[in-house]
Amino acid sequence: LGAGYDTRAYRFEQLKRRVRVFEVDHPATQQIKIEKLKKTLGSLPDHVVYVPIDFEKETLKERLLESGYDPSLRTLFILQGVVMYLTPEAVDHTLSFIAKNSAPGSSVVFDYVYKSVVEGSWKRGEANSMRRYEKLTGEVLRFGIEEGKVDEFLTQRGFCQIHNADSEYLKNRYFTGKNQKRDVAPVYAIVRATAKPQIQAQTD
Repeated sequence: LGAGYDTRAYRFEQLKRRVRVFEVDHPATQQIKIEKLKKTLGSLPDHVVYVPIDFEKETLKERLLESGYDPSLRTLFILQGVVMYLTPEAVDHTLSFIAKNSAPGSSVVFDYVYKSVVEGSWKRGEANSMRRYEKLTGEVLRFGIEEGKVDEFLTQRGFCQIHNADSEYLKNRYFTGKNQKRDVAPVYAIVRATAKPQIQAQTD
């Protein structure tokens, strides 16, 4: 979701043989990507479905379902560099769709910033850099989750098995050896969660 110029679907051989990929993105960005892919690859790959959407005006339910998405199949939803630029209402609509329209075992993974960054109360350098970036790109930070509250946030929206990777985890896990002195911005985290199985209503 919000695929941008991500190339996972074209780099990972396992996806080409076994997985159907839906790239969901703004129509303008997606069209540029499609044109570049045709020039680079010669043709568009069969295992990728392109789904143009404006998250602020359209719903995943209408756009994905009409594009051939099957809610009965296990799915991994990836939102990289997306959530923080959506309105809280758009985030809730997106998570609601995932929770209610995916098979057991389906998951979502997304990165997010803390609410203090969006509200402007975090005054450290990383947040200031983000605000300067807003002025350059016009992409305003609109959504954040309160630090330490992501489990509660996602549980309330129908998710379980929540694993949050904050800056400390990312630093210890990935920045070792010659990279151990690199800093990881403490305003940022990545979370993965599994959609709770939907309880089917029983009828007589």
